[in-house]
Amino acid sequence: MRIVQIAPFEERVPPLKYGGIELVVYNLTEELVKRDHKVYLISSGDSKSSAEILPVFPKSIRKLPQAQDMKMRDALKFIGVGRVVELLKKINVDIIHNHLGWRLLPFSHLFKAPIITTLHGPLNIKYQKAVYGNFKKYFYVSISNNQRRPLPSLNYVKTIYNGIDIKEFQFNDKPKNYFAFLGRMSPEKGAKEAIKVAKRAGVKLKMAAKIDVVDKDYFKKEIKPVIDGKQIRFIGEIGTKEKSNFLRNAIALLSPIQWEEPFGLYFIESMTCGTPVIAFKRGSVPEIIKDGATGFIYKANDINSMIKTVKKISQMPGKEYLEMRYNCREHVEKNFTAEIMANEYEALYYKILKNEKKT
Repeated sequence: MRIVQIAPFEERVPPLKYGGIELVVYNLTEELVKRDHKVYLISSGDSKSSAEILPVFPKSIRKLPQAQDMKMRDALKFIGVGRVVELLKKINVDIIHNHLGWRLLPFSHLFKAPIITTLHGPLNIKYQKAVYGNFKKYFYVSISNNQRRPLPSLNYVKTIYNGIDIKEFQFNDKPKNYFAFLGRMSPEKGAKEAIKVAKRAGVKLKMAAKIDVVDKDYFKKEIKPVIDGKQIRFIGEIGTKEKSNFLRNAIALLSPIQWEEPFGLYFIESMTCGTPVIAFKRGSVPEIIKDGATGFIYKANDINSMIKTVKKISQMPGKEYLEMRYNCREHVEKNFTAEIMANEYEALYYKILKNEKKT
C-alpha cells in the first residue's frame, strides 16, 4: 500500500521529550515501513523517520518564538493545514491517515483516497463537536471505547489502542523509594492532587512533566509553592530514555486524573517498566489498567482511598508486589505494543480499501 501519515506540528516526530500523538505516529509509521509499505510522513521538518518526510514547517511549532502566544500558535496550525492540503495534492496514495483531527476534515472532499481520522483528543469540546458533527460519515478510529461517549453518532470503524516500542522501556523488579507523576503539568492531569496524596501518605513523589504555555500560571500558583526538593521533587520534562529510568525505579505511578483521559500513553509506559498505576476511574482507565492486577482504580476524586493504597502498596509483601510488576509488563506485551497497533491499522486499511472498491 501507499500510505500517508499526517502528524501534528506541535512537536517533531518522534518527540524529543513530551509528545504523545507524535510518538504514536512514529511507532505506527516505522512498523508500516518495516512491512514494505510505501509510507509518507507529513510532519515538521525536524522529524526523523524511515518513511519519506514531507515537511510542513522547517521545525516543530513549539520551537518557533511566535508560538509562545496561543493565538499565534492556532494561526500557525491553520497555515499548516493549508500546506498539508497542498502536499496531499502532490502524492498518489491509497490511504490518508489523519492524526490532525477536525482541522483537516473540511478539505477531505478534495482527495480521492479514503481518509481515516484517529481521534487522539477528548470529544466533549463544543466547537470540535460541531465540526465532527458535520462530517459524521467519515472513517473514525477511537483510541478507547470511553472516548466515543460524547459523540456516539460518528462513523467509528474501530477502537485501536495506542502502542509503544517496549524495547525502549526496561523492566525492573527492584524499584527505589519514590512514587512518580508523569505527563503535563496541568489541572486535568491531577498534578495538585498527586502532591496532596503523597504529602498525606508521607511518601516521596518525583514529578516529570511538560509545562505548556497555557499551564504556566497553574504551575506558578498551585504547584511550585509546594515543591520542596525533598519529599516533592520536580525534575522537568524528560525524553524516552530518561522516562524509562524514571518509571522503572518508581514504586507506582500516581494518576489522579481530573478529566476523561482518551488514552494515556504514560499508563502503558509505566506498566511496561513493571510499575503499577494508581488512578481514578475516568476516561480510558478501566480499559487499560487491570484493577488489582496492574494497578488500583478508584472512583473519581476519592483521594482518601488513593492515599490508603499508596500506604498499602509501600508495605505489600514482596512476592505479591513482584507479581504485580510482572503482571504489568505482561499486560502491555499482550495488548499495547507498536506491533499490535500496526497489525490493527494495517488490517483496517485493507478492509476499507476492499469496501471502497465494491462501492
